Amino acid sequence: MKRRMKMGKKVNKDVVLCRTTNHRVSNRTTDLLVQDAIPFTKNWKHVPFFRREEYHGASEVCVISINRNTYARARRTLDRMERRDRDRLVMNVI
Repeated sequence: MKRRMKMGKKVNKDVVLCRTTNHRVSNRTTDLLVQDAIPFTKNWKHVPFFRREEYHGASEVCVISINRNTYARARRTLDRMERRDRDRLVMNVI
C-alpha cells in the first residue's frame, strides 16, 4: 500500500501583503500587481467604531492578499511605487 505525500501546512496559503485606507493607493497597488502578473485578492473590510482610532478615523480598510510563493516578487514590485504611495501602505512581513 502506497502512502500519499503530505504537503506542508504553509504551502499554497494566502498571506496578507499590505493594508491601506486610501482608495487611490489601493488602486495603484493593484495596477502594479496586475502589470507584473502577480495574482492577488483585494478585500475591503469594515472597521468597528471603537477601533477607528488605529486607522486614523477610516471606516474601512483595504486588505491585499497574495500567495505565499509570490511574496518576494510582490515586494520587489511594490518597491517601484512612488514614495508618497508607499508611505500610505502598511506592509506585512512574513
